Amino acid sequence: MGSPKENLVIYNSLSRQKENFQPLHGAFVGLYVCGPTVYNFVHLGNCRTFISFDLVYRYLKHLGFKVRYVRNITDAGHLENDAEEGEDKIAKKARLEQLEPMEIVQQYTVDFHNTLTKFNNIPPSIEPTATGHILEQIEMIQKIIAKGMAYEVNGSVYFDVQKYNSEEEYGELSGRKIEDLVAGTRDLDGQEEKRSSLDFALWKNAKPEHIMKWTSPWGVGFPGWHLECSAMSTKYLGEQFDIHGGGMDLKFPHHECEIAQGKAATGLKPVRYWMHANMLTLNGKKMSKSTGNTLLPAELFSGENDLLEKAYDPIVVRFFMMQAHYRSTLDFSSDALNASEKGFFRLMEGLKLAQEMPVSSVSSVNVNELISQFYGAMNDDFNSPILIAHLFDAVKIVHAVLSKNETITQNDKELLLKELNAFIFDVLGLKELTSEGDKSLEIVMELVLQMRQNARETKDWTTSDAIRDKLAEAGIVVKDGKEGATWGKG
Repeated sequence: MGSPKENLVIYNSLSRQKENFQPLHGAFVGLYVCGPTVYNFVHLGNCRTFISFDLVYRYLKHLGFKVRYVRNITDAGHLENDAEEGEDKIAKKARLEQLEPMEIVQQYTVDFHNTLTKFNNIPPSIEPTATGHILEQIEMIQKIIAKGMAYEVNGSVYFDVQKYNSEEEYGELSGRKIEDLVAGTRDLDGQEEKRSSLDFALWKNAKPEHIMKWTSPWGVGFPGWHLECSAMSTKYLGEQFDIHGGGMDLKFPHHECEIAQGKAATGLKPVRYWMHANMLTLNGKKMSKSTGNTLLPAELFSGENDLLEKAYDPIVVRFFMMQAHYRSTLDFSSDALNASEKGFFRLMEGLKLAQEMPVSSVSSVNVNELISQFYGAMNDDFNSPILIAHLFDAVKIVHAVLSKNETITQNDKELLLKELNAFIFDVLGLKELTSEGDKSLEIVMELVLQMRQNARETKDWTTSDAIRDKLAEAGIVVKDGKEGATWGKG
């Protein structure tokens, strides 16, 4: 059995199976994740993707890898639909709000960063923008044209999918066959420029009214949406790198096109391991703006919505997301979030109590085996729900030692505390909550415990027990000791 670093396996969307993780450059790992198109407030589905890859980033660093994490900002080139028709999303928002496009970009980039900070995400190593890499995109287009995989018409440049497919396999990531794709296309305005309806734009000729445009060898225009990630990942991670992540919805056509662009430009498949995070649902239904079944992070944090019964702290929401594997769908509901909230406080209380464990000359518990289960869970394709289950196993051990049903040595206690802190804070990215609500609760509990103590002193056991039982129903455990009563969220 090797070190934890050697035992990591990742589910590769390309091969559709778990594979041993073997970085291209030893201890150095290149990780690229598709970032947001900043034309609106970031939605919860996006947040789940970025929290999932924050977990990946954190665990790779925990294992000792030196990780360069690149996550882009799309600030131009993303049209309203994948058929490359309609207005640029950012330019449209700017027109509607009578602002400069870069004002829109700035406003929603700031919101994106603020939201992820609340979720305790670590910023990426590099966060490049599409508009900051126009030259790199033009250079990549020129390489693809030189290889005979793209053609220019009326100032636009299109990737020749049929030509590429004659030498490679277009659709290998998504599992789609080119014959089915051709049969499933429909005629759209401007498609007559293309040799095939499957061809996608590398560069689009800009109409006079188009706001965001640049000079190129083919005339004034703007880059196709799929191109920016290929250009920026190549610049910062090389022609071939380790991990590319994103939401499941990006698998086709976006990531499929990235593979084709990279192979056409460099002759190499750009990515070793493709990873995709799954979708969110809300109260058992697909999130959708059109039906009103949607929720912004700010509405979730404030409780100002009609879909959930109360507000939830961003760290509780993060913990809730970690309780499902990143490749599984996750349903937001009040019942599920309430259960997760109780679990979060129980875990945090267990960590505090772990420091109070009395030590003995021998351990009756196998701490090393428990810790190996922590690594075993995360090494199995970043299986955070299994990790959390083992962390609760550790909390059970803590309670058993405190109640003197188990024993632990000083060395084992220090080791367990070290690894619990590492996995709870460094890997899962959780943190203690010190909100105003917690401070208020402390004041209220101080009063309630004093009332209970007064009842005990007057031998009013009925009132004393009723207070304890009602608190227990609310998830608050009261413990009587020589120094008086203490409480915790259990």
